[in-house]
Amino acid sequence: MKIIFISLGCDKNLVDTEMMLGMLSAKGCSFTDDEEEADIAVVNTCCFIGDAKEESINTLLALGEKKKQGSLKAIIATGCLAQRYAKEIREEIPEVDAIVGTNAIDRIAEAVDGVLTNSRPEFFRDINEKPVFGKKRVVTTGGYYAYLKIAEGCDKHCTYCIIPKVRGDYRSVPMETLVSEAKELAEEGARELILVAQETTLYGVDLYGKKSLPELLEKLCAVEGLRWIRILYCYPEEITDELIETIRREEKICHYLDIPIQHASDGILKRMGRKTSEADLRQIIQKLRLRIPDICLRTTLISGFPGETIEDHETLLSFVDEMEFDRLGVFTYSAEEGTPAAEFPDQIEEEEKERRRGELMELQQEIAFEKAEAMIGIETDVMIEGKVADENAYVGRTYQDAPGVDGLIFINTEEELLSGAFVRARITASYEYDLIGEILDESTQ
Repeated sequence: MKIIFISLGCDKNLVDTEMMLGMLSAKGCSFTDDEEEADIAVVNTCCFIGDAKEESINTLLALGEKKKQGSLKAIIATGCLAQRYAKEIREEIPEVDAIVGTNAIDRIAEAVDGVLTNSRPEFFRDINEKPVFGKKRVVTTGGYYAYLKIAEGCDKHCTYCIIPKVRGDYRSVPMETLVSEAKELAEEGARELILVAQETTLYGVDLYGKKSLPELLEKLCAVEGLRWIRILYCYPEEITDELIETIRREEKICHYLDIPIQHASDGILKRMGRKTSEADLRQIIQKLRLRIPDICLRTTLISGFPGETIEDHETLLSFVDEMEFDRLGVFTYSAEEGTPAAEFPDQIEEEEKERRRGELMELQQEIAFEKAEAMIGIETDVMIEGKVADENAYVGRTYQDAPGVDGLIFINTEEELLSGAFVRARITASYEYDLIGEILDESTQ
């Protein structure tokens, strides 16, 4: 029996997928990435926004058709959509044979055994129980970088977000478990560790009674073999002076922070249930740039939130123009069933949401292209990710670029470089969001 895994949604979901792969691998299961060869398909679903929900449903439906044709024997649904809509999946997509909830991924082997015996098992556990952690993973990112999920769930309860209902309250993974996992990943070749959670900045509050991310970072920096440690998903109001100082002091920590602010209008921030004002956001951004001058700031925004006026939108445009974020993404508001915002009056038409998103992205494009051009002449470390097919060129990333969401750097060289190697390079040109560089002599590390 060959199993195919399809992991949808965020990098936190990907860590769950890698743990499930590890558990099944320990049982001797074999895997394939070819749907035509697979006997069992496991889909780790997402339902964060409408597009993600649609992608998950369409994936299950397409696999259901393959099962009807006889080329697939069983389908297992896991992840957020499976957690939230188990009953609907059973009724509307009967081809799905087993369902595994978000906090029961350690039952995946039982689910596989169940579908092989023609039962239709379901595995759920209270989403507020301790999260599944410490499982041997099969890393799917290529091995030279890996995600480290440091916590599960969220306590923020923003009015637009369904995550607390499918992932539960905030629960940190014990520090000793994370350090052990980091050592294992480094021993297997990981040079970059990317810390993720619904919110990384509150790490440890539930276990240790205080924000313990700085302490965790110090312990991770002591892990041999790691070169970069990157932090994603820092809520601005939870960024402390201690955290800033740790990032500034520790050489392995990338001067890069992902700070999802969502908006800049005080009225919209309040309706979103966010804990910051425009003045708060200005203050933390100013402090970060003052204390860490070369810091790269990424953020995400929501356009067309219910009740967002033209004035609110203009406020956000002005804020983005003034703050000049290094990296920025924009989602149109998605009304999620079961969230307070879905019931708010003054819902905005999809066409108008898209128009406002377009204006924000057009502005950010100008900022990003100018910032890329300003990099010309700068020397920087580059992690090599792979070779460009049929060319004497390699693709890589600088500390300013997280995998999958940010830009790339292309380096022309006759040298043979391995994925995961670090080289010192000089930026020679820019092309839209990406950079072009040349290797400095004797720079491979």
